[in-house]
Amino acid sequence: MVHGVNQTRIWEIDFFRGIAIILMVIFHLLYDLAVFYNFSIKYETGLIYYTGKIAASLFIIVAGISCSFSKNNAIRGIKLIGLGMLIYIVTSVFVPGSNIIFGILQFLGLSMLLYSLINKLGLYQLFILGTTVIILNSFISVISMKNNWLAPIGLLGPQFSSVDYYPIIPWFGLFIYGVIFSKLFYREKRSLFKFDLSNNLLGLLGRYSLLIYLLHQPIILLILFLIDILIKL
Repeated sequence: MVHGVNQTRIWEIDFFRGIAIILMVIFHLLYDLAVFYNFSIKYETGLIYYTGKIAASLFIIVAGISCSFSKNNAIRGIKLIGLGMLIYIVTSVFVPGSNIIFGILQFLGLSMLLYSLINKLGLYQLFILGTTVIILNSFISVISMKNNWLAPIGLLGPQFSSVDYYPIIPWFGLFIYGVIFSKLFYREKRSLFKFDLSNNLLGLLGRYSLLIYLLHQPIILLILFLIDILIKL
């Protein structure tokens, strides 16, 4: 394994967060055009759908990796859950019907809280646990619950609806794979590369990924609204 110069941040972590941010913004732009401006864009299938899922998968895996670099995962987890709840309240008020129940922020927050329970497990134990969590999705997806109290786990009632939904099963499996990757390759908490690509746009986006996540949708919607007004003038 090749190590780079010791540094406070691992540049490739921010780099991949930056890629995830760009993919997420692209997906949400196309989603907004379809939902709010009636563009004929199929965001629930095909390339656009997988663009969103790849972005989320990158965020989840990188979060699993990053937990080994942090000494306050519990605080980070509580913060993300709180922000997720805030987004739920805001969208419920300003965009009725656009529920965000256990979205990506709440999922990541809970995963960070659970990190302390799995951190001491060995690599084989983590692999078995992560794979089991993913496989379990095939079994619980056919179970119909009477209510949605267990939606964070992945057990849904008949009336469940959420525009952003990442339950523990199966997504926590990806998070665990991130933890495994960190244990394998980041034991010394150094970059895996001798070169440094931290001073680029992707790295910058990655460093401010949470802020961008919180602000990008209102900004996109505002820009689309202004463009729509100009076109109608």
